[in-house]
Amino acid sequence: MQNLSTAPRLTTGRLVLRGPEREDLPAFTRFMTSAPSMKAQGETISAEQAWFGFLSGIGHWHWHGFGFFMVVDQRTGDAIGRVGLIKHAGWPDTELAWHLFEGAEGQGFATEAAMAVKTWASEDLGLERLYSYIDIDNTRSQAVARRLGAVTDGTRAAHDAEAEVWVHRMDSHGAFDRT
Repeated sequence: MQNLSTAPRLTTGRLVLRGPEREDLPAFTRFMTSAPSMKAQGETISAEQAWFGFLSGIGHWHWHGFGFFMVVDQRTGDAIGRVGLIKHAGWPDTELAWHLFEGAEGQGFATEAAMAVKTWASEDLGLERLYSYIDIDNTRSQAVARRLGAVTDGTRAAHDAEAEVWVHRMDSHGAFDRT
């Protein structure tokens, strides 16, 4: 398998976080086009749009030096989601975001992976603050944000009136291994 990005490889107790590989496209496309969590938020897209999104994610790594890691379950070797940092054009801040594929929710994977990304962002990239933009009705992601030490005052994101701004303290992150 060929890593298509500049992403480092991070490992946690149960997970490997690595850059996107060609073999990840089918799972990513399934998630983006038909996942119940995407349908519930009205955010599903076409397979063609997913392909462009996948390639944009690879380019994000090359442009910014950070992006979405593919989250792989060490036990099975399966890609179970994406967690990482994004900064779109026109956004003032870097976002810490997580998307778990169907069947991987509710097992603590998002929190575990996001803690590793927070540590990497602080220690390797020197970032002092991260933000998450979470839909006001997405209570599961809000719970992950709280476990990560993030807080919100209810302020809405400038780019999405339905998303609250959550601010992450960079002193509350966990350990991971760099391999």
